[in-house]
Amino acid sequence: MTRNRMTRALVPLVVAACLAGLSLPEVAGLVVRVLGLQAGMPVPAGRLAWLARQHLALALAGFFLAGGAGLALGILATRAAGASLRATLDTLAAAAQAAPPVVIVALALPVLGFGAPPILLALAAYGLMPVMRGTVGALATVPEEVRRAAIGMGLTPTQILVRVELPLAAGPILDALRVVLVLAVATAAIGALAGAQTLGTPIVVGLQTQNTLALIQGAAAAAALAFLTDAAWLAAAAGVSRLVRRSS
Repeated sequence: MTRNRMTRALVPLVVAACLAGLSLPEVAGLVVRVLGLQAGMPVPAGRLAWLARQHLALALAGFFLAGGAGLALGILATRAAGASLRATLDTLAAAAQAAPPVVIVALALPVLGFGAPPILLALAAYGLMPVMRGTVGALATVPEEVRRAAIGMGLTPTQILVRVELPLAAGPILDALRVVLVLAVATAAIGALAGAQTLGTPIVVGLQTQNTLALIQGAAAAAALAFLTDAAWLAAAAGVSRLVRRSS
């Protein structure tokens, strides 16, 4: 199983490497010339690397907001105290998912201003539903007899959740978090529309100035970062799984 997970990580890693190569000024310039497209000033590799760091930091912040809120709301919806709120929470999460991130950014600009806050709100709203529904579905798969056994052992509700339910439901929850992480990295490019420095910046500049070279570089770099993040998540999951198997 661990070997299969490592193999799964190789595919996005190879794709990320190819896209990262395409984002280099020399490679992207060659592609533009071969295709006969209108070129312009290239984005230096150092500038792309700096934008990638800013992009990743913004995406991770949005991921933690969405992941934390989705996990908390998913747990709340499965507790007796929050059962009556489940339909309302599901409706709110679906509404947040239905609104495109660019629309949320546009609506948030007059209130939050330019920069990171509007895109963080968009990332949190866009990733809320997958995590919440993934958490609810995963906790629902925990056998009831396991919960009753934990109660018989004298565990408190909090201890049952932390020691029994969450470990048994960890697989589907982590899968949902992986999806949201990749979505956050891919979607963070629109932060450039709100003035945030991301890999979407060369894309926006390329569109405004008809600089196809910068546009290709930004798009390739943003896609490469998303695939690289996916590969890193899969590799980390394989490593954790290996450690758990050795310790058991």
